[in-house]
Amino acid sequence: DCGNNRRELYNKVLTFDTAHIVPIFKDGSLLMVENYRHGVGQNLLELPGGFINPGETPTHAAGRELLEETGYTAPVLKEISFHYTWPGRCTQKNYVFRARGLYKHSSQTLDTLETIKILKLSKRRVFREIREGMIKSAATISAIFLAYISHMENNYINEHD
Repeated sequence: DCGNNRRELYNKVLTFDTAHIVPIFKDGSLLMVENYRHGVGQNLLELPGGFINPGETPTHAAGRELLEETGYTAPVLKEISFHYTWPGRCTQKNYVFRARGLYKHSSQTLDTLETIKILKLSKRRVFREIREGMIKSAATISAIFLAYISHMENNYINEHD
């Protein structure tokens, strides 16, 4: 049933949900990763993140992925929202977290197939990279947008209470 009481052939992809982290340094710059993505055959500039394991909470996965991919931890890890990857065909939710108070804890602990380069980029440069099409991952663009509007909304509320 496609929601209109008609039966049609329909594909539905079931996959694990993900956690994406927007790690923000005190100076406002973002911690990002460059990672090879086999599906498109390119290195992409993205936010740290990955699959949520069965039985794992999104918050735990966010902290784990941040540490594994970057070696950083964050005492402040706030869930902002989530978005769907491809709601017409896929059940996957992408949870978005803002990480503050970043500090280097250890070196990366990557999976055997991962080669991740860590980058610290100014907010201005990240916005320019999105605008100029250098950041192409929809999950990264969505997460940065959600973190930005959440931050702007909180500042507005605090200034106008």
